[in-house]
Amino acid sequence: MGSEIIINTTSHETRVALLENNSVVELYVEREKDKGIVGNIYKGIVTKILPGMQAAFVDMGLKRAGFLYVSDVEPLEEGESIETLVEEERTDDPEKLLPEKGRQGRRIPSLPIEELLEEGQEILVQISKEPIGSKGARVTSYITLPGRYLVFMPMVDHIGVSRRIAQEEERQRLKEIVREAKAPGVGFIVRTVSEGVDRQEILSDMHFLTKLWEDIQKRTATMPPRTLVHPDLNILLRTVRDLFTSDVDRLILDDAHDYETCLEFIRSYLPHLEPKIELYQGKGPMFEAYGVELEIERALGRKVWLKSGGYIVIDQTEALVAVDVNTGRFVGKRNPEETILQTNLEAIKEIVYQLRLRNTGGIIIIDFIDMEREESREKVYNALLNTLRSDRSRTRILKFSELGLVEMTRKRVRESLSRVLCQPCPYCDGRGTIKSATSLCYEILREIRRASEASPRRRKIMVRLHPLVADILFEEEHSFLESLEEQVQKQIIIKGDYDLHEEQYEVMLLA
Repeated sequence: MGSEIIINTTSHETRVALLENNSVVELYVEREKDKGIVGNIYKGIVTKILPGMQAAFVDMGLKRAGFLYVSDVEPLEEGESIETLVEEERTDDPEKLLPEKGRQGRRIPSLPIEELLEEGQEILVQISKEPIGSKGARVTSYITLPGRYLVFMPMVDHIGVSRRIAQEEERQRLKEIVREAKAPGVGFIVRTVSEGVDRQEILSDMHFLTKLWEDIQKRTATMPPRTLVHPDLNILLRTVRDLFTSDVDRLILDDAHDYETCLEFIRSYLPHLEPKIELYQGKGPMFEAYGVELEIERALGRKVWLKSGGYIVIDQTEALVAVDVNTGRFVGKRNPEETILQTNLEAIKEIVYQLRLRNTGGIIIIDFIDMEREESREKVYNALLNTLRSDRSRTRILKFSELGLVEMTRKRVRESLSRVLCQPCPYCDGRGTIKSATSLCYEILREIRRASEASPRRRKIMVRLHPLVADILFEEEHSFLESLEEQVQKQIIIKGDYDLHEEQYEVMLLA
């Protein structure tokens, strides 16, 4: 069984699931009230320049200003290669064609940002990363326009071919088609889906993208700053453009209107893929029928069990993601080293699967079960490298540290699945724990003593608190409460209130 794409649409959201061998490996969610903005082009205005960070803030009319690095705005010098700006490793995702900062071999700017921009200056920028957490969107002035077969780079004179096209003869053929037809001073990246496509299809895509850029330039000249100049396609058509390749067996939709929209798009650009589009005819919700809902629930959990009885624990923090591997109920049949190695190797498949499904990015620390033999560690490291080849997001892995940890990074362009579908717990405020009732009792007793010393003439003290804490205070800590009444020479009145948070309480002095 190959790959399938299923698209579930309701009036308020669209969900896209990519299935490989009947397993959900990637999930995308776009809500009507909170649509993604990556790929959108805005006419912005520079509001602040930060020389110390070599960056600038650009107001695009959004809730938060965009963040523009100097490497995303400086013009190329004569003879400078685009390889310093563009990653060609995996060009299936247009977002990966944007300039990167903080990577090995990164381009070193020759001019400071204060010499390139000034506050109040109007600038055309494109969103390269969604706002994540409290951070604004990452923007770039190097505009890229992705088409079906090509990605147009109007700011850069370069021709690149996706490295996933392995045959050198085909790479040269595609490069020659683009070279003969492109205008001077602009560039194109040939995408993986172009392999085997005839010349006319490539030229049609090139013409479409060139005309689109001309229209964007005309609109930019007449529109005021802080304005959206060109929106990217919605999630439905982006899916068809970026994910629906010849390798995909079927694209199934459960909404008749979206089905017709896809058919119209496919007939215009990819007529050979039309037989692979289907309208869902099954009974019951499509995501339940394909097991997607169950996988979403697993992806939102902290602990994920392995088939052998071991398990992994995934904890996401503000700075990094920690993955812990445990043997759990798995005790093995041979020596402990073999048991540990088998658990670690099994965990790798689940870890990579969960990283893709959860869209986990940034710094990731994996704590495998300690292995004594260097040979075992090498097997685990190589297995992780090989398994990550199926991941469309760029990753970088370091070998086992002295502490037995594997450090890696995974490119983060949009919010993780948990941040899209969940919010911090309003009760624990995202901490995951609250103070125990016993700890709160002792805290309240200390507060009563402080309040009594501050107002020695008052004869009564009333404490409002959650009934669960009040029960502990009356039962387990009753002797301490009576002893405190004698010490402070005041009557202590306890009043339970279910409207209070379990950690909340109020100590009031009465006449």
